[in-house]
Amino acid sequence: FLNFLYTMKFGVLALCVALGASPSHSWVLPVSSGVLFTGKTLPTDSLRAPTSSALRASVQRPDVTKKDKRREYMAKDSYFKNGFKEVREEVAGTMDVEYNSAVVDELKESNYVLERGDVKVHLAKDFGFCWGVERSIALAYEAREHFPDRQLHITNELIHNPEVNDKLDAMNVEFVPKTGGEENGKDFSKVRDGDVVILPAFGATIEEMELLDSKNVEVVDTTCPWVSKVWNTVDLHQRKGLTSVIHGKYGHEETMATTSFCEDFVCVKNMEEAEYVANYIVNGGNKEEFMEKFKHATSKGFDPDTMLDKIGLANQTTMYKKETRAIGQLLQKAMLTKFGPVNPKDHYAEFDTICDATQERQDAIHELITKKDELGLDFILVIGGWDSSNTQHLLEIPLNAGVTAYHINRGECISADNTITHRKLNGEVVTEPFLPEGKVKMGVTSGASTPDRAVQDSLDQIFLLKKVMA
Repeated sequence: FLNFLYTMKFGVLALCVALGASPSHSWVLPVSSGVLFTGKTLPTDSLRAPTSSALRASVQRPDVTKKDKRREYMAKDSYFKNGFKEVREEVAGTMDVEYNSAVVDELKESNYVLERGDVKVHLAKDFGFCWGVERSIALAYEAREHFPDRQLHITNELIHNPEVNDKLDAMNVEFVPKTGGEENGKDFSKVRDGDVVILPAFGATIEEMELLDSKNVEVVDTTCPWVSKVWNTVDLHQRKGLTSVIHGKYGHEETMATTSFCEDFVCVKNMEEAEYVANYIVNGGNKEEFMEKFKHATSKGFDPDTMLDKIGLANQTTMYKKETRAIGQLLQKAMLTKFGPVNPKDHYAEFDTICDATQERQDAIHELITKKDELGLDFILVIGGWDSSNTQHLLEIPLNAGVTAYHINRGECISADNTITHRKLNGEVVTEPFLPEGKVKMGVTSGASTPDRAVQDSLDQIFLLKKVMA
């Protein structure tokens, strides 16, 4: 299956990735542009989150853009983005053993319904690993096999799933440590000549790419092509002279990478923040208050009085699609109110950058919710990493519809004493009583970074617990 995907899709997707940067200027990293001192030596081993507008002051070669620089890096012999064919079959077999599930296969074969004892399970029609995540894991595993005697590093979690990241750790892949603080810094000092560095599915900032290019290392790029699609979008914004309004979480790895390819940007994490920006566009407001509210979510040197006259919308690929669409309609209305209907494209642009897998999983859980009474569901179990944005939105959908739902990150969250440790919408992790007496009907789904084996482990815990309770 993986071989088929590689051969049929790599050509097109590799082109998507190759086009996935945005324009700015090439520059030597000054302290103000994203390099932190880790001591009294030259500051090349630790990076903070990227800046944007102020970098124009440090332009070295204005004819070379960030997109050009990324293409330069990707064209080098030390940069790998298509994996390693000689170990692909072996890796496919390993992933099949580690991540596939007989229980999930049985569910799919029986119209997504399975009954075991007092438990009846209804599985969402779209769930679990997306192709981009599966590809990213395969590339990381192939890198480990291709470079068996080399030290491997990864600039972040490969994906937001604890089991996958634990397996990489067990394979002696070192995670580049974070230095913490508001700058979201990382310490690259342990990356040595001859090492191999993996870029995760979320991508990497242009500053990180430039730092790695300055070292004598091999780079394996597992960036999801959908993330590169967002980079293409903000690239178009810059070319059209638009400020990027990004619907996303400014501290999320993907959004940090995206903003590094922007010049001027503001991130809004929800409708409330988007309404604040829209009101400022139409009516103006207190500039100091605006900057305080978005102090971590704007490009350096951002000026809301001059940079919101021409805007383009993009989004973190894992955000809630309906909210992104509503934000787009809100911003479009704000621009029409302020500037009128003449030449609206001069002031606003919008592209759909929610990935297909995110949308399909959201649609599938909506379908479960609409059939809740018909199916008699007692609750919906959502399985995926607690820091997984797409999984968090799968929890948000049933809870907002008044349906009981639990978000767990692995089967061990369900305990023999009939309690469940789960993450609430506000991020709080709590332990509560779980299964009721008697028969149970439940829905289940999993995030795009969740392997089928995690679904099986969770269901096995419930089956066993109900058997003991009988």
